[in-house]
Amino acid sequence: MRTLTVGFDLDMTLIDSRPGIHAVYLALAAETGVRIDADLAVSRLGPPLEQEIAHWYPAERVEEMAGRYREIYAVHAIAASPALPGARESIAAIRAVGGRALVVTAKHEPSARLHLDHLGIEPDALIGGLWAEAKAEALRVHGARVYVGDHTGDVRGARAAGALSVGVATGPCGADELAAAGADVVLPDLTAFPEWFAAYAESADTADIGDAASAADTYARAYSDEERASRR
Repeated sequence: MRTLTVGFDLDMTLIDSRPGIHAVYLALAAETGVRIDADLAVSRLGPPLEQEIAHWYPAERVEEMAGRYREIYAVHAIAASPALPGARESIAAIRAVGGRALVVTAKHEPSARLHLDHLGIEPDALIGGLWAEAKAEALRVHGARVYVGDHTGDVRGARAAGALSVGVATGPCGADELAAAGADVVLPDLTAFPEWFAAYAESADTADIGDAASAADTYARAYSDEERASRR
């Protein structure tokens, strides 16, 4: 068996970054005198920062304001953003079978590192600045067989890399939307991941991606809505 490598998104997959990002937008609005609806902004996390900044500032100021956002990010966002339930246990489940855990995120990589260090989450590799299909580049380089994320962009990234897509319904995209986008497995949150991963890892020792995906899908279908609800 080759090393089982699993990639994770960061925002709303491993961490709840909404409180911190909300605070950054309020600080940026106060500093520049431009109204930003921080509640709306944090409801659509996932795409690159510049896409959100473009909703509030003219095109010629987007690069400048994105830079300023990143400058003040550490002051407002790190301590305010907790790990999501099951995040640490999911990394531990991969390590328990001798696997490797990656974080591949659209977030500015230094900011992502600050979050992980603050929360004591230690992936084997961190790659920032990649969104949707662009994530496939890092996933292929590191040989990831699974990619876990909360957004349909994460599903597209996994599929572009030929990896099994595991969606978690903890971000802006609901379970039905993740499934419709092509996620192979959809879990309510990461608290369900260690048990699912144990079943997947058992099949992955001799199977290729297609066979393991089939086994994972069988497990996911047996994982009833009632059982999911009991874990929340």
